[in-house]
Amino acid sequence: MLRRGEGKAILYFLFLSAGIAVGLIFGGKVVQRFAPQWLIERVQPNRADDSAMVAAAPTKEIVPPVRRQADDALRASRSSAIVAATQAVASSVVGVVVTQIQMVRSPYYSSDFFDFFFGPDLQPRYRQVESIGSGFVIRGDGMVLTNFHVIQNAAQLYVNFSDGRRFEGSIVGLDERTDLAVIAVKGEKLPTVRFGDAEQAMIGEWAIAIGNPFLNFINDAHPTVTVGVVSALNRNFAPSEGVYYQGMIQTDAAINPGNSGGPLVNALGEVIGINTFIYTGSNDAKGSIGIGFAIPINRARRVAEEIIAYGKRRQVWTGISVQDLNRAVALALGYDGLDGVAVVSVQPGSPGERAGLRTGDIIRRMGNRTIVSHLDIDGFFLDYFVGDTIEIGVVRKGKKLDIELTLSEYRGR
Repeated sequence: MLRRGEGKAILYFLFLSAGIAVGLIFGGKVVQRFAPQWLIERVQPNRADDSAMVAAAPTKEIVPPVRRQADDALRASRSSAIVAATQAVASSVVGVVVTQIQMVRSPYYSSDFFDFFFGPDLQPRYRQVESIGSGFVIRGDGMVLTNFHVIQNAAQLYVNFSDGRRFEGSIVGLDERTDLAVIAVKGEKLPTVRFGDAEQAMIGEWAIAIGNPFLNFINDAHPTVTVGVVSALNRNFAPSEGVYYQGMIQTDAAINPGNSGGPLVNALGEVIGINTFIYTGSNDAKGSIGIGFAIPINRARRVAEEIIAYGKRRQVWTGISVQDLNRAVALALGYDGLDGVAVVSVQPGSPGERAGLRTGDIIRRMGNRTIVSHLDIDGFFLDYFVGDTIEIGVVRKGKKLDIELTLSEYRGR
C-alpha cells in the first residue's frame, strides 16, 4: 500500500513524462519548419542523402484524369471531318502551269518595218504569257480534270503534284460549252479523288475548296484549303461567249484566281464540284467576296468520260427548231398560255421525227425541267449526251402528250 506522499510523486512523474514526450514531438515539427537547412542536414544527415537520391531520380508528371480526358478531347476535335476530308483529297489536287500565246495589238508604239506601210493595228504581235490553274486526278492512268478556260490557247503546260513531281501534260480534249477539259500526264501511282453525288448536296453543309492560287508566286505545289458551306444549288446564268453555266453549286469557300479547276469537296472527302468562277461585284475587284460557283461533278464526270472516249464532247442532235411563244403564235395554235416553246420545224429522219414530234407542238417540259423559253432548252442539254433518252411533255391541239426522244450525234449537213 502506497503512502500518501509516494502516490503524489508517481502521479507528478507520469505527467512530467507525458509533457516531455509531447514537447519532443511538436518541437521536432517546429524545428523542421523553421530551422535553417544546414541545421537539419547536421541533425539528420542520412535524410539529406535520401533527398539527393530522390532529386537525382527522374520524376514523372502525374496528370489528373480530368485533364488527360480534356487533352484527348481537344486532340480529337482538332482532327475534324474537314481535316480528314482534306487529307483524303489534297494529294490528288495538282497545279497546272500553262504557257499561252496571246496576240497583242497596240496603237501606242511602232517597232516593225511593216508598221510604216500598214499601221500597227494591222500587224498582229504575239507574246508568251504564263498562267496558273488547278485540276485533280480522276483516273490512275494520268487523266486530270480541269476547266477549259485554264488551258485555253495553251502552247505548253505542266502539271505539278504536291509530292514534288512535275509532268508535262497534253490536252486529251475539251468542251467549251461546259468549260471543262481533260489533261493527260505520264506518271505512276497517281492518287485519285473519290467522287460524290452533286444531286445529294445539301444547302448549309460544309464545302471545302482546294486549289493552287499561288503556285508560281511561292513556288510551292502544296494546295491551299479554304472552307465554307454550300450556299445554294442549281444556280443558272445566261450564256456568255458560248459558255453555259447551268445548275451551278454556290459556295462561300474562298475561290481565288488559280483555284479554277480544283475540286469542291464535302465533309466525307468526296468531290461534288469543280471550282470555276466567282462573283466579285466589280470589274476592278479580283479576289473572293464569298460568292463562288462550281460545276456539279455529275456533269463534269460524264463530260470527262466522253472526252476520254472520243477526244471531244459529241454534239447532240434533236432535229427540231423552236421559238418562244407570243400572243399571236399561241392563238394560232389554240393555246391559252405563254409558257413553253413552239416547234417550228422537224427535220426528216431526225430524232425528233422518229420520236413523233410535229410542227405546232408546244414543248412545256423536258425531263424534269419546266420549259419557259428557248434559253431553258439551250442549257438543258448540258447534262445529256448522245444515246440518252429524254421524256418531253408537249401540248398538241389542246391535248397533253408525253414523248420519248433519243438523242443522236450531230454530223452536220
